[in-house]
Amino acid sequence: MSVIAPLLDGTVVASAAAALFLAPRVLRRTAPPRPPGRASGPEPVLAVVVALIYLNQVLVAVYVNRVHHGDVSFIASHLPPGWFDVPRLDALAARFPAPELLAPSVLRVPALLELPLVLLAFVAVVRRLDRALYVRLARSPLIPLAAASYTVAFCAVEWDLRNPYTVDDLVLRVVAACLTPPLIARLARHEPVPEGEGGADPARSLFRFALDLWAYGQLMLVLYDTALLYNLARLGGHLPSAAVALAVLVATRAVPARPADPSRPTGPHSAALAGTIGRALALFLVPALSIRYAESFGTPELAALAGLLVIGAAARRDATRLLLPALAGAVVGYVVATLAPGPYYEATLLRSATGALLATTAVCALLDTTPTRLVVRS
Repeated sequence: MSVIAPLLDGTVVASAAAALFLAPRVLRRTAPPRPPGRASGPEPVLAVVVALIYLNQVLVAVYVNRVHHGDVSFIASHLPPGWFDVPRLDALAARFPAPELLAPSVLRVPALLELPLVLLAFVAVVRRLDRALYVRLARSPLIPLAAASYTVAFCAVEWDLRNPYTVDDLVLRVVAACLTPPLIARLARHEPVPEGEGGADPARSLFRFALDLWAYGQLMLVLYDTALLYNLARLGGHLPSAAVALAVLVATRAVPARPADPSRPTGPHSAALAGTIGRALALFLVPALSIRYAESFGTPELAALAGLLVIGAAARRDATRLLLPALAGAVVGYVVATLAPGPYYEATLLRSATGALLATTAVCALLDTTPTRLVVRS
């Protein structure tokens, strides 16, 4: 009997329990004091990690074409269909010295970089929503716990897809789990949290965040299909969507958020939604990957239950106020998933979640503005 499903199921239970216990305590803390120094956030380091992953894919192409004469069966035979669509790159491959030294580029290097990629992307998304929340999470025990939970999930899947490099990959993933949390904490150490954080119009901020979330998700899907599955030859077909996602991230960062009108109180529905999303991100940080992989390699019902518990804990405080917007968002998300499904599960989930968040935000904004427009006349 395989131990993969019980291991993933146990990780789901343990990580969800840890999140439900620790995340509320982390959220109640104030942001740690900021020592002097410059802060650049996680995005530049994330960009370096992405560049290293794609550089490694180029080296894989050189290695496969020079050492294995373009035949990927030496490794593809150990993996499911859909991996190792490697480009020729004949000009570069012909001039590359000692290509046999590039053997570690196959599976080993991404095993070291995948955890920092995922965690840096997560905290970058959080920072786009709320810098103070980003600092709290990045310098909390939730990041080491997330690193441990993700590593167990990664290693479980590695073992299920065993190949000649599995033991090397397991060791490298453990090394990454030791190195990534201190890196993220260090990046957040000098993060400035403006006094006016949270003074922006919450509805406008949430619309921007929904676009950021889609853009990051789209870039991660492109990276997954073209690099983490070693399909660099497919990159050309993904360039238009990647360019749009990058343009969205640049635009939402370059255009300053419009501050809230001081003459009008903050809309309670939009503020409640912003708080719920922040709590949801904190609560999902630790169990997110184990829940995702348990859907495919473990017990889907358990993963769904854990996800519902986390969502319920995040929304409990404002459940009544957000009931109508959440129902509208759920309907829109279902319609998007039905009428515009993606080529695989994650792509459909991203489209559905983006549509749901935009619809929920729109309904919250409408509910917040409607009372000011209604005048009751006797």
